[in-house]
Order: sequence, then structure tokens, then C-alpha cells
Amino acid sequence: MSEKIWFITGASRGFGRVWTEAALAHGDKVAATARDPSSLADLSERYGDAILPLQLDVTDGAAVRRTLDDAHRRFSRLDVILNNAGYALVGAIEEIGEDDLRAEFDTNVFGMLRVVQAALPYLREQGRGHIVSVSSVAGLVANPIAGAYNMSKWAVEAMHEALASEVKSFGIRVTLVEPGAYATDFASATSLKISEGIDTYAELRQHAFAAGAKMSFGEPRATSEALFAIVDSPEPPLRFFLGTEGMPVVGAAYAARLAEWAAWKEVSDAAQGLPSPREMASR
Repeated sequence: MSEKIWFITGASRGFGRVWTEAALAHGDKVAATARDPSSLADLSERYGDAILPLQLDVTDGAAVRRTLDDAHRRFSRLDVILNNAGYALVGAIEEIGEDDLRAEFDTNVFGMLRVVQAALPYLREQGRGHIVSVSSVAGLVANPIAGAYNMSKWAVEAMHEALASEVKSFGIRVTLVEPGAYATDFASATSLKISEGIDTYAELRQHAFAAGAKMSFGEPRATSEALFAIVDSPEPPLRFFLGTEGMPVVGAAYAARLAEWAAWKEVSDAAQGLPSPREMASR
């Protein structure tokens, strides 16, 4: 495949770091953004001009636009916009502080929106490009103690589903990557914020944390080939599960939702009421 130019947010750790390294090793070029670009110094030493380390906090709209401009100026085009920056706010719904929730949305949702909006003029002018954004299985199924993170990722899912239909005619493709649990540093202090607890939910938190500790975690470096398959495909998927967790978990959740809607169908249909006189006259 021909060389690609990537713009990657959150490139200093986790999936962002793995995919930045993989793209460079693949022979591609990367504008790699991080709050602290010095964390990418070793990659600069190894790959030279193929990597452009850039400082970026995605909560700063002006910085997002400036960084996209810098990347395009350096490489003359942008092929893959990889929206990866994000973190998790943990706590029961009653425990979540409004300021903490706003901060999470500012990164996870508005941060992605800022990157997408800043990149689209370049992609439209090119007549092609691929926006790949990291959602989660948690963007499709909600769990106790993770409601804030679920909210942010469900919003990401809706944003990109609408976006995909809006930009397809411009030659721009959109993919949501939905990882399950992986052995990244996602549970570290820099990727996880825990709300101040209420004693009422202490046992629920313990159960949730214990269940998380027993999960089978995927190997992050095993994901790169899947990512290349997506960006090299002429017809990439809108949604793509990363790992084995997604299909059984989401399949069961969707089956339960459909069954519940079906069980209440008669009540739902009755709520439609009778056609209004105007509707009847138009038929």
C-alpha cells in the first residue's frame, strides 16, 4: 500500500503510542500529538523526519486548529485522522460531580469534535481521507460505576454515525474503533479519575473493580494489523470491534433490548393514537 500520513492524538501512551510506532514501522509518516511531546523523543531519534511531534491538549480549540495546520503544512496532506485522546471518569451516577463530567466530555467528546472539525476542510479539499475515532464497547453497553464514561462514548458513537453520512459524498470515510479491555495504561492515574465515593455504593464499587480485575485483557500490540486492514480497505466499516469482548457482550445486550421493546409493543403502538383529521384528509 502507498505511504499514508497520519494525525494521531494521545500518541504518548496506550493505543496512541502503539499505533504511532506501528505506523512509523510500516513506512508511513505521523504527526503525533501529546500534552508532553518530549515523551516522543525516542521515536524522533529512531524515525527522523517521518514523525512530527506536536504539543496538543484537545480541550484547546485554537491549539487543535493550529496543530492540524502545522501537520498539513509539514506533510502537504492528511490521510488518516486518528482520534484517540481520552480518559475515564469512574463513579456511580449519584457520585459524579458536574464539573468532573464536563471535563470528561470536554476531552472525550468535544476534543474529538474539535479535531474532526479542524481536519474536515483539508479532507474535503483533498476529496478523500479517513477519520478513525476510538470509542469502546462501553460506547454500546453501559455498566454500573462507569456511567460517565459510557455517556461520553455513547455521544462519540452518535457523533460519528451522523458524520459518516454527512461526509461520504466527499470521499471521506469514518470508522469507530470499539476496543474491549486491553492491557494498556488506561487504568493509570493519568487515564482514570475516580469520583468521591458515597458509602451506599461502596459494595457495588468493590464488585465492579473485582470483576474488572478478572477480565481477560488483550495485547495492545496485536491490534496494529487490524488498524491497517481498516485504513487500507476501500470500504471500511463504520463500526469495528477490537478484540473478542465486543461481539458477545453487545450481541446479548442488543438481543435483550429488542426483546424488551417487542414485549411492550402493544402499549407502544397504542400510544400512537388515532390519525388526526389532517392526516386522514391527506390519505
